[in-house]
Amino acid sequence: MTLENIFEEKQIPERVKELEEKMSASDFWTNTEENEGILLEYKTHKGLLDEFRKFQKELREIEELTSLISPDDQEFPELGREMKQLGERVEDLDIRLLFRIADDRSSAIVTIHSGAGGTESQDWVQMLFRLYSRFCERKGFEIKVTDILEGEEAGLKHVTFLVQGEHAFGYLKSEKGVHRLVRISPFDANKRRHTTFALVDIIPEMGDEITVNINPQELRVETFRAGGHGGQHVNTTDSAVRLIHLPTGIVVQCQNERSQHQNKAVAMRILKARLYELYKKEQDEIKLEMKGEHKDIAWGSQIRSYVFQPYSLVKDHRTNHETGNVQRIMDGEIDDFVDAYLRMDLQGRL
Repeated sequence: MTLENIFEEKQIPERVKELEEKMSASDFWTNTEENEGILLEYKTHKGLLDEFRKFQKELREIEELTSLISPDDQEFPELGREMKQLGERVEDLDIRLLFRIADDRSSAIVTIHSGAGGTESQDWVQMLFRLYSRFCERKGFEIKVTDILEGEEAGLKHVTFLVQGEHAFGYLKSEKGVHRLVRISPFDANKRRHTTFALVDIIPEMGDEITVNINPQELRVETFRAGGHGGQHVNTTDSAVRLIHLPTGIVVQCQNERSQHQNKAVAMRILKARLYELYKKEQDEIKLEMKGEHKDIAWGSQIRSYVFQPYSLVKDHRTNHETGNVQRIMDGEIDDFVDAYLRMDLQGRL
């Protein structure tokens, strides 16, 4: 399906006109709080439509040039690059058209935990962290590590980081779950094949419009000396902060900011987001119970497998999308997997 068809199917041009008519009403701007949802929807749809029309204009200009010269002509290498960049931007817009919930616009909080397997599993956490770092770099997102615990020999036991940028959660939410690695371990002197796991947890960062009240009496605050890399100041003062929410048992810590105050502020942001996510999860379970439905919330089975030996394959077990180019995926080029997930999610087939 072409982008033109998708825009028509979603009736985006018509919806933009309809919203503009509502916004032109004389009393609209006197009730901005009540009409906040309309303004947000208009901003989203108008931005997509403007971007799409810009692509159409650029494409026409490139087509006019290619009718005169070949894009492979060595005298005009920039034309080939422009066509490739335009294609990548169009694919990116195609993915954003699949976002369907308000949280998709949010920044994301990502945590990767090592599973059973010791050093092998910890190395897998570091490999996944590199994968998502590369992906976020390509999308123009900013990564901010808040908590990291290095393994004794290699890798990471866990890492938590903020991914800041519009639609970061929409792009990354498909990665939530258990990731399975199969390879000949570089840490095994006998060169045996190992299978190991890591858990990726992703939640949206809360917007300013959402309030989560935390009773100070239900919160235990601990300070400790940050470990790992970070410079003399970080390692010689009790600047790291650990927050423990007593009613839920949720633990959040931040150690990568320069001061205790900054670490506590970041940790509170993450704690509020996790509490809100827990609240939404409980509400969803109540709705399912009212409908008489049963939903397994266990995370025991992997969502995706990465096989390095005896063959090369990355396969998503939810969508059945797969590729033999493992290195491309490990370099952060997971757009195909994101796209396949979002399309199935849109169709309600996940």
